[in-house]
Amino acid sequence: MLLTEHRADRVVLYNISWQKFENLLVDLGESRSARVAYDDGTLEIMTPLPEHEYYKEIIGDILNLTPLKVA
Repeated sequence: MLLTEHRADRVVLYNISWQKFENLLVDLGESRSARVAYDDGTLEIMTPLPEHEYYKEIIGDILNLTPLKVA
């Protein structure tokens, strides 16, 4: 495993096997707040920024208050 990129909200790891990725998903569980992506041995783990979560909640509230029209 080789760590080559790191920011406060994102970590990228290289040379990660599919099995290790699947084990990580099991360990993190369904209620994880981190976003996890895997592509051909590259694993990216991101944590949403507070601003993103704020706007996500506002949009969710708007959608919950808006009546749904089905044609």
